[in-house]
Amino acid sequence: MDSERLEEFLSDGRLEIDNNWCEGALRPWAVGRKNWLHVGSPEGRSEIAAIASIVETCRRLEINLRNYLRDVLRTGPMAINRVAN
Repeated sequence: MDSERLEEFLSDGRLEIDNNWCEGALRPWAVGRKNWLHVGSPEGRSEIAAIASIVETCRRLEINLRNYLRDVLRTGPMAINRVAN
């Protein structure tokens, strides 16, 4: 199995050998999390992880975060809930 993964890595130039970029991108979130009051609960930790994932994915893929969030919030499940209420 490991040899298959190595072969895939060697044949596809888009794959990176490590995830240091990801760890570096999340470091500010980890350092600042004690400053955020909503992270004091288990639900808050899940929410901040989801937010960090979206922000860093947009940054990594060079997607405009503001436009992405605007589109998602207009068309996602939250928009449906707002209409229902």
